[in-house]
Amino acid sequence: MRFPALPDFPWDSLTAAAAVARSHPDGVVDLSVGTPVDPVPTAIGEALGAAWNSPGYPQTWGTPALREAAVDALARRHGAGLSDREGLDPDAVLPTIGSKELVAWLPTLLGLGPGDMVAFPDLAYPTYEVGAQLAGAEPARVGDDEPLPESTRLVWLNSPSNPTGRVLEAGALAARVEEARGLGAVVASDECYLALPGRGVVTTSVLDPVVHGGSVGGLLAVHSLSKTSNLAGYRAGLVLGDPHLVAGLLQVRKHAGMIVPRPVQEAMTVALRDDEHVAATRARYDARRDVLRPALEAAGLRVEHSRAGLYLWATADEPCRATVDRLAGRGILVAPGEFYGPAGGAHVRVALTASDERIAAAAERLAG
Repeated sequence: MRFPALPDFPWDSLTAAAAVARSHPDGVVDLSVGTPVDPVPTAIGEALGAAWNSPGYPQTWGTPALREAAVDALARRHGAGLSDREGLDPDAVLPTIGSKELVAWLPTLLGLGPGDMVAFPDLAYPTYEVGAQLAGAEPARVGDDEPLPESTRLVWLNSPSNPTGRVLEAGALAARVEEARGLGAVVASDECYLALPGRGVVTTSVLDPVVHGGSVGGLLAVHSLSKTSNLAGYRAGLVLGDPHLVAGLLQVRKHAGMIVPRPVQEAMTVALRDDEHVAATRARYDARRDVLRPALEAAGLRVEHSRAGLYLWATADEPCRATVDRLAGRGILVAPGEFYGPAGGAHVRVALTASDERIAAAAERLAG
């Protein structure tokens, strides 16, 4: 068999550090992966359970109620403008099996291949690069102030950023969209952390008219309910934007059987209609950031950006693996910044996805 030549799965390299951290007398505080630990909101779980008797195939396109709820939520929560001709169309919404599978397969679904370039931030979620490699396209790390290569056919944006928590202003997003359109490239904006802006921070969707200038042509926004609704275990994501692009993705996904189960679609609909649990999630992570950030700084690490999303991007001005090992010795497991690109070689990513008790324990250990 000839499987694609892909890099090793990054987290597999944390085995030794994880063993050290787990040996702490009070157990490990695992801040290495952004997986939610808080309960699924009751109403969402009830919607999943109520749809248990779903023997038939679900719609790849998603139910009309789900698609309407997605458009309404984007407009209500993020101010994305709506109009019949230039705004968001519920028909241009497509549920995905979480957002990671869409990120990994989007270059392939768009028909990219050798000679095509997929551009993404110089510090980025590893799956952007993997997706390019799966399609046989060329991955390219591009800094925010660097021009896109001429052969770029897909551009990934990510604000708030994983891993840094950096938020791009609307003007910066608009400039990159205009540049990509000049090359005939599709822009895919990974907005998984858009609803977790951090206290006092404003986040902007690529589907906001202030960014796209009146047309969603060539634009896709990728959303996930994993973080905002604690649905990582449900595999609940969405892609929406340009009707032509979404229609093409729908056709390919029908053939490939990429379908979100009907009970999950019902749960997603409830989640998208309710803003109270999102506000509670946002407040919870803000409180955890308020505990952990000063503790890291008091322990001698410098935290950069990290105003939004679920992570603290920190450096001790040493190789990232040295910081990982040192924190593991205190029973705290974090991710080395090199997972996200060479520019992260002196940083670590510290997730806020631990219980309040474990976050407090980490802060206490950092002070010891």
